[in-house]
Amino acid sequence: MNYDKAVSEMLNVDGALAAAVVDYSSGMLLAGGGSPSIDLEIAAAGNTEVMSAKMKTMKMLGLKDHIEDMLITLGTQYHILRPLTKHEGLFLYAVLDKGKSNLALARRALVETERNLA
Repeated sequence: MNYDKAVSEMLNVDGALAAAVVDYSSGMLLAGGGSPSIDLEIAAAGNTEVMSAKMKTMKMLGLKDHIEDMLITLGTQYHILRPLTKHEGLFLYAVLDKGKSNLALARRALVETERNLA
């Protein structure tokens, strides 16, 4: 699997500020790139907690489903977390400029990036 290529693909999305591939079992950043003003190490660790909490909650509720993606909307940014179905324990993470990005196209690009990682 080429994680750097996945990051590069995500950074090609209009309005992309940063992107990463994260291991949410450890919180480790496997690959990342984009704006140096976004500390991807901290983002990876923090979003690992978000992903783990949602997985735990789904299990406690007995939900037999999967997460396609999670969207966190800030004042000026979108943060998208997409767990990889074929790579257990990993997720794609994209940070987008809210004013310069198309959320539907960005989500579609992450689906395509996931396909290309297979």
